[in-house]
Amino acid sequence: MSNDITRLHTGSPENLTERFAHRASHMKASEIRALFAVASRPDIVSLAGGMPNLSALPMEMMSEVVAKLIVENGAEALQYGSGQGHPKLREQICDVMALEGIRAHPDDVVVTTGSQQALDLISRIFIDPGDVILVEAPSYVGALGTFQQYEAQVVHVAMDEHGLIPQALREAITTTRAAGRKIKFIYLIPNYQNPGGVLLPAERRTEILEIARTAGIFVIEDNPYGLLGFDRPSPNAMRAEDSENVIYLGSFSKTIAPGFRVGWALVPQSLKEKIVIASESSILCPSNFSQLAISSYLSDQPWRDQIASFTQLYKTRRDAMLDSLEKHFPKEATWTKPEGGFYVWVTLPPEIDTKAMMPKAIVAKVAYVPGTAFYADGFGSWSMRLSYCYPSPERIRDGIKSLGGVLKTEMQIRGLN
Repeated sequence: MSNDITRLHTGSPENLTERFAHRASHMKASEIRALFAVASRPDIVSLAGGMPNLSALPMEMMSEVVAKLIVENGAEALQYGSGQGHPKLREQICDVMALEGIRAHPDDVVVTTGSQQALDLISRIFIDPGDVILVEAPSYVGALGTFQQYEAQVVHVAMDEHGLIPQALREAITTTRAAGRKIKFIYLIPNYQNPGGVLLPAERRTEILEIARTAGIFVIEDNPYGLLGFDRPSPNAMRAEDSENVIYLGSFSKTIAPGFRVGWALVPQSLKEKIVIASESSILCPSNFSQLAISSYLSDQPWRDQIASFTQLYKTRRDAMLDSLEKHFPKEATWTKPEGGFYVWVTLPPEIDTKAMMPKAIVAKVAYVPGTAFYADGFGSWSMRLSYCYPSPERIRDGIKSLGGVLKTEMQIRGLN
């Protein structure tokens, strides 16, 4: 026993790694997080991270909200709260979801520390090692990492410029089950998808829901960007059409501020108890302070107008990026034209490896995310995600011009133009 204690206190990392659980081998750093140290340098135009631009959020107003909360309700705000979330905020979340056609009861809402925690809780409850999760191709890197940590097998389903292709979903279900593998759920981001930027039309939503119901597979609808449509509202949420087979995830990170870390899951009654217990075991309860700050903001401030301000800010930056891509990228490149959200997805000739090209882009003072980050199987090396949410339009133009130069040089080296 004493020898074991001595070994544990040597500080040698080898001694600890020998004791890791098997699932720890599936914990890998996000390619986006790995870029932060470089992309945050002031001389680099970062088109990599999806950080909300808070320049449109009046900080004086937020300071007033927080100060009033502490003065008038500090004893509750700074205390432990309910594992399911504050009752008033859950009522207000139902009002927010109503903007996308969802009729919900506050009892079915579970507040989480960002929607990322909701993904983790759902994965913990449902995934056994070897289970299959069907996701879009490409898909959100944070979801892929969570599913893989719980030892799921991720199967990508093809997308086009209108999102997930229903026939491809049918084929993926048939192929997966023919191989004797168990599908646990379908995960998708229907509105201004991360990383593709595409919007799933209403008719496809209905068809996908019918496919899922027929196959006996439930759907996780992740919707952080749904209220950030530029010229028209997004279609009604999938949860609005199917309250029994859809678990809906929402977040205030994109419509208010990510620093509060407040998200939620709208779940069937049969799941609520398990997800609350799972949440309590990991964090005890979501932050009462953050919840009540969000609740006060929703009660006292013109939050719909604030969302409109964010939307206009992102639209201006989207336009700057699309205009610059037309001017500076090679004719062989194609890209999505998002109607909302944060991202443009660029597809290049297959000879171009965007991960290998990254050091050259950094030398040219611009950063992006290689496409491989958004696939579980290393696919997508000839693609990249560009984020327009944070830099100014001028910085976006400079970054795209620099990146276009890097790309053209890379294509010349490979004899592609």
